[in-house]
Amino acid sequence: MYLVVGLGNPGIDYEKTRHNIGFVFIDQLAEKLKISVTKPLFKSLTGKTTLAGNGVVLAKPQTYMNLSGNSVSALMNWFKLPLEGLIVVHDDIDLPPGKIRIKSGGGHGGQKGIESIISQMGTNEFVRLKIGVGRPQVLDFQVSDWVLGRFTEDENVFIKEGLELALDAVVMIITKGTEAAKNSYN
Repeated sequence: MYLVVGLGNPGIDYEKTRHNIGFVFIDQLAEKLKISVTKPLFKSLTGKTTLAGNGVVLAKPQTYMNLSGNSVSALMNWFKLPLEGLIVVHDDIDLPPGKIRIKSGGGHGGQKGIESIISQMGTNEFVRLKIGVGRPQVLDFQVSDWVLGRFTEDENVFIKEGLELALDAVVMIITKGTEAAKNSYN
C-alpha cells in the first residue's frame, strides 16, 4: 500500500499558490484515478483506491504546511505502512517552474512541510517528488512571500507540463519502483 501526500495549506486564501502545488497534484491524481479526496482522517482529506494491484491512499493534510508531519505520521501509523510506502509531493524553489525531481531521503531543504514530516516520523527515509516553482528574479525577496504568491501566466504553462510529468512519475513509482522512476524522470 502507498500513501501519496500532497503538501499545501488549507483555505481559500492559499488556493493556487506556489506552496499548494502538492494539493493541485493530489486533485489531478484523484481525477485521473476517478476518486474523490474528501474523507476526513487525522486532519487530512483522503481518498482510497487501487493501482496495478496496490492500495493507494491520497491525502491532503489540512494542518498548515509547517504541521504536516502530524497528519502524515498519524496516517502512516493508522495504515501500518512501511517508509517505502510514503510518497510526498511538494513545491521546490530550487527547481525551475514545472521541473520535477524524485528524491529518497536527505534533508528538508528549507521546506517546512518536509521538515515537519522528518521531525514527526523521526526519519528522512521516504520518497519525495518535488515540483519546481522557481525563484523570483530579484535578489531581495522573502521566500514565504514568493511561495504564497500565485503563478504567472507564463509559469502556468510550465507548471501544467510539470504536473503531467509528476502524475506519470508517481504512477511509475507505484507500479515499477522508485529507482525506475528516478531513471526516467530525473
